[in-house]
Amino acid sequence: KEAQTAMNKWVREVRDAGKPCISCRRFHRGQNHCGHFLSRGSHPHLALVENNLALQCMPCNVHLSGNQLKFRAGLIDRIGAAEVEALECDNKPRKYSIDDLKAIKEHYLELIANAK
Repeated sequence: KEAQTAMNKWVREVRDAGKPCISCRRFHRGQNHCGHFLSRGSHPHLALVENNLALQCMPCNVHLSGNQLKFRAGLIDRIGAAEVEALECDNKPRKYSIDDLKAIKEHYLELIANAK
C-alpha cells in the first residue's frame, strides 16, 4: 500500500503535473487522482506499472468508473498504440517481496523530493 501511495503521488505531483485528465482531457479544479487504466482489482499485477497509471480527475475516476474508453484513447496519445496493446496483453505475474516494495516506495519518494 505504501509503495502504491508513493507511486500515485509521483504520477499526480511530478510526472503528470500540469497535464489534463487522461480521460476527459480537462483541467479539473477539484481533486485529482492517479487512475489505473487496467484496474487494480482485475489486474493486480499491473498496479505498479507506470504505463498503467495517469493523472485522472475525480469525476472520471470515481463517478465514471475510470472512464475507460477515453482513458485508453488518452493513453494511446501519450504512449502509443503498441504500448497500450502490450499493456493490455501483459499477464506476467509480478511478485514483490517486502524489500522490493520498500525499495519502490523509496524510489518514488526520492523522485518526488528531487522534483521540488
